[in-house]
Amino acid sequence: MTDDNFQRTDDSFRNLSSVRDTPGPAPTDVPAPDFGFDAPFDRTGTGSSKWARADAPGTIAMGLADMDLPGPPAVAEALERRARHRAYGYTVCDPAGRALVADWYRTRHGAAVDPDWVLLLPCGPRTALRLLLETVRPQAPVLFPTPEWGGFAQLCRAAGLPYRELPLHPAHPPQVPHPGPSGYRLPSGPLPCPVGAVLLSNPHNPSGTVWPADAVRALAARATESGALLVSDEVHGDLTHPGRAHPVAVTTADPAHRPLVVTLNSVGKTFNCSGIPSSFALVPGPGLRARFTEALAGYGLWEGGLLEQTVQQAALREGGPWLDALLAHLAAARTRLTDRLGPAVRATPRASYLLWLDAAALGLPPADARRALLERCGLEASDGADFGPGGRGSLRLNYALPGPVLATVLERLERL
Repeated sequence: MTDDNFQRTDDSFRNLSSVRDTPGPAPTDVPAPDFGFDAPFDRTGTGSSKWARADAPGTIAMGLADMDLPGPPAVAEALERRARHRAYGYTVCDPAGRALVADWYRTRHGAAVDPDWVLLLPCGPRTALRLLLETVRPQAPVLFPTPEWGGFAQLCRAAGLPYRELPLHPAHPPQVPHPGPSGYRLPSGPLPCPVGAVLLSNPHNPSGTVWPADAVRALAARATESGALLVSDEVHGDLTHPGRAHPVAVTTADPAHRPLVVTLNSVGKTFNCSGIPSSFALVPGPGLRARFTEALAGYGLWEGGLLEQTVQQAALREGGPWLDALLAHLAAARTRLTDRLGPAVRATPRASYLLWLDAAALGLPPADARRALLERCGLEASDGADFGPGGRGSLRLNYALPGPVLATVLERLERL
């Protein structure tokens, strides 16, 4: 945490970091900015983890959740400005950053986040989740749905925590044998006991399902009744497609349940800057917030960070127009792919850039679908088995691609 004396006395730092007024609507006669989403974007020589997975010549990487689109100009300009000042030593946390996060939630999601809930972390959401689990150290099993982002199971194993995977229910009548375009719904009824914590990707990774607010509220209530912490991983929440609303867990939950609810988020997925790890945690419970802060310090982590704050503040202050253009691009790409793949789409995504597919409906062998898609179409995907037992026989494709590359993907899918 920042030293209080610093916050009171260094007015120049405070002024440079203050939250700007929300701009009014753009003039109607000004053309929408072109952020280059329909132009080729070459990542050669950038050390991309996503493309390192696609090692065969000519392969299009669609596995890792990382966008092949140019990031916000505001972030690049802020990094360039900061790099020109050759003071790269320890930094303190800018107190205005908390208000900036709260303002973002208010303007983008209509969510009333108290700035005091906000912790600005110099690490990615995965690290933040691991440290949060270390803070609460649940003795009872950790619960999370399946199919689900494989990081939950990996982190529990690494922390030596018992866990249990709960099957997600199809969102259609039970006589229909597979989820279909309507996707999934969260489990209802009492949680299996005992339970130490409940983890949730919100929106859902891998299907792009946006959980309804009442379902998130009910899950928070059931977790609290069991004495369990609900951790909502909302790194895809700002990527909810136009016309959809994202239920922020800490504000959607009943106020009586909020002390046992945490939201984790980051500008990394939203603004395509995960290579500079940062995150923010919304922790309404003051006792848990203090324990979490202490645990972070025990690992040598404090709020703030030189590059982390630079990226966070530039993205949240000035990245809105870029994000609006991105969401329109993603929604159009989603429609083109879902129209082409039809019944193979297990859930029509309403957020992010992930497409969850039925391998058998694509004519691929369910047990070896990833390899078969790579060989037939030159498209590298994520294996559904990586998302737990409920993901077997599925594939996850990342469609955050430039327009010309998406056109090539659609051509290659004709080989199926």
